Amino acid sequence: MSLAAKPRALLEGQHFQVVVIGGGINGVAVARECARAGRRTLLVEQNDFASGVTSRSTRIIHGGLRYLEYGELGLVRESLRERETLLRDRSHLVHPMNFLLLLNEKSQHSALKVRAGLWLYGRLAGKRPGPGATEMESKRLERALDAGRQWSVFSYEDAQCEFPERLVAEWLTEAIDAGAVVRNHSEALAVDVCHGRVRGVLLRDTITGRDERIDAGWVINCSGPWADRVCQRSSIRVEKPMLGGVRGSHIVLPRFSRAPANAVYTEAVDGRPIFVLPWNDQVLVGTTEVADSSDPGKTAPSAEEISYLLRSVAQLFPKAKISAQSIKYAFAGVRPLPYSPGGKPSAITRRHILHDHADDGALHMLSVIGGKLTTAASLARECVRKIGVKVAEPKAVAVGPGAALDPFLDEAILKIARMGSVSEESARGMVEWHGKRAADIAHMALVSSELRAPICPHTSHVVAEVVEAYRRECAVTLGDVLLRRVPVALGPCWSETCSREAALRIGAVLGWDTHALGANLESFETERAAFLRQPARSTTAFEAAAD
Repeated sequence: MSLAAKPRALLEGQHFQVVVIGGGINGVAVARECARAGRRTLLVEQNDFASGVTSRSTRIIHGGLRYLEYGELGLVRESLRERETLLRDRSHLVHPMNFLLLLNEKSQHSALKVRAGLWLYGRLAGKRPGPGATEMESKRLERALDAGRQWSVFSYEDAQCEFPERLVAEWLTEAIDAGAVVRNHSEALAVDVCHGRVRGVLLRDTITGRDERIDAGWVINCSGPWADRVCQRSSIRVEKPMLGGVRGSHIVLPRFSRAPANAVYTEAVDGRPIFVLPWNDQVLVGTTEVADSSDPGKTAPSAEEISYLLRSVAQLFPKAKISAQSIKYAFAGVRPLPYSPGGKPSAITRRHILHDHADDGALHMLSVIGGKLTTAASLARECVRKIGVKVAEPKAVAVGPGAALDPFLDEAILKIARMGSVSEESARGMVEWHGKRAADIAHMALVSSELRAPICPHTSHVVAEVVEAYRRECAVTLGDVLLRRVPVALGPCWSETCSREAALRIGAVLGWDTHALGANLESFETERAAFLRQPARSTTAFEAAAD
């Protein structure tokens, strides 16, 4: 059995009916839909799949309760429908979650307005409201909150995708199985436009430095916050900018005493909505909304944003004594929202927009603006219809966030454990992150004890999962694996020691020599540090936040 990743074939001079630029959740969904429709499709991503906005989101699959405030009923209805489909089809990755909405006497929204919104939210979902949080759960939360305020607690249900990176990896392999050619670490230098129509794309493989030109019938620009830059580099002039980037930052805390077991949706210190979510055995707090027109690849949370989030959660849970020293790390991404100069960021629509460049002198090119995790699949269907492909809407489902877990899950885990000669905990990890593909990984793990070994001492995920990422999921770098395909490096215990141990165990199986091991480890640590920022501990802003 060969454990090496397959070499990448040359693309120079090939013709593709559709070229998709950008490998976030939207781009991968579009490529998958095009390939399934029988179109010869190429998907290119300048960094790694899901390494941009997708991996820097709040990681919830929701209808968008607050969109009701802005009259976005159509978007909410679409989002709720897509939420149900994901709960049904990706139940190992998308889980029902109870949300507790908190108001106090200073809140900007009245209890009456919130009740009306929750009633409408349930009606748009096409179901009767479920039982929601129990009185015990609500009381437990109230005991942890600031006792100096009067709290009203409302319950509703949505869903969480802890690892949208894994959802992208699954859709990516489905696109490949349907015939798509995919390339990460391949930058679209420019779209070739001739006589008012796109003719091809010039690419650069950032691993080898090789430039290639391919022919294209259609180009779909799904590059998110880079969409305007793709047009600028290609000399495609649009009347006005398509994007108005808005930075969203998050902080990650360890699970503190009396941390909420449910998702909390409330108001920050300035009245803006924020989430406090249980995530990956930690607590995720976000997000901010700050205009950002800088390089999206270098975006980072500002000291002011981190202080803002820290003060908000510390005031909400004063008994936990959360301080700047509590922060594990912070991260930020730029949402590719539609250009809306002077508009309030929270009021800018989250509905996706398809910009047809025919009037800009680039016939057969579309740019995707906006969108969100929940609606990526419906955006993809709309995209392929726009290029003349007939695709049906999926059948309506009624799973419901309150749906029970798969009654056969424990039986499947025991089967995988026996199949791969791994622990039940490792088998559960395989099933939860890889779904139906867990059986293939278990078969691989049976080959050797090195493949069955945990990636690092703090995780139950095994080296066989890493090998699968290189073989089947287009991983090229160690960061592609440990931050996205098998994202153990996002866990609460990860450290530089874990990085070294993981590199040694992976390198032993993949045959890395000392030089390759060092290069992989150095590159990974650089990428992780740029993504998961360690806030400065001694600034005045943080000291004030901790008061």
